[in-house]
Amino acid sequence: MKFATLLVPATLVKRYKRFLADCQLEDGREITAHCANPGSMMGLAAPGTRVWLEPNDDPKKKLKFGWRLVDHENGHFTGVDTSVPNRALRTALEAGQVKELSAYHTVRAEVKYGEKSRIDFLLTEEGLPDCYVEVKSVTLSRRAGHAEFPDSVTARGTKHLGELSQMVSQGHRAVMLYLVQRTDCTSFSLAADIDPTYASAFQDARAAGVECLIYSTSIDPTEITLGKPLPFAE
Repeated sequence: MKFATLLVPATLVKRYKRFLADCQLEDGREITAHCANPGSMMGLAAPGTRVWLEPNDDPKKKLKFGWRLVDHENGHFTGVDTSVPNRALRTALEAGQVKELSAYHTVRAEVKYGEKSRIDFLLTEEGLPDCYVEVKSVTLSRRAGHAEFPDSVTARGTKHLGELSQMVSQGHRAVMLYLVQRTDCTSFSLAADIDPTYASAFQDARAAGVECLIYSTSIDPTEITLGKPLPFAE
């Protein structure tokens, strides 16, 4: 998935009210950017962090910049926009790049299911059970090379695991897909100390037949694309 407009570098001044971030552009101007990430962004929002912003000229948008990347200044990036994984993954699913799901050729996004929920992707193919795919963006890393989810308590995420289990009980296929939006991580696990309820719900979902997939991403200031599968570190 290529970014719609050319990203520009900046320095983070502060993130506040979850969805706002004051940043200083290279020309010295200080602007407020939209932060499309409701999580804690642990380890990613320290003042002085080098970031990449996407400008826009949409008259309907009050904020003219969106925060897209953290630049770790060592050749690695983290994607902080939680809407990006679904866009990048849809491209990959339609191209058959997720090998575990490549037998499905019809991809529908945001389909209603469960209790007032929408599944990220519903995959269908004649002769195969419908496949419900929930996607989570992973940005937390508390030790070198290792990614974790979640970075804060997520009651919504726990609810999604229960709804995926219900789909399996109805004869469908259900997949929890974690997309690691960090280029510096090669393994993944759950942050059970941050949200033990979610970790317990995950184990229940696995026991019920919900599948788990973890994929890395390739990130630079021009695009984010699907990478290779990553191992789950129990």
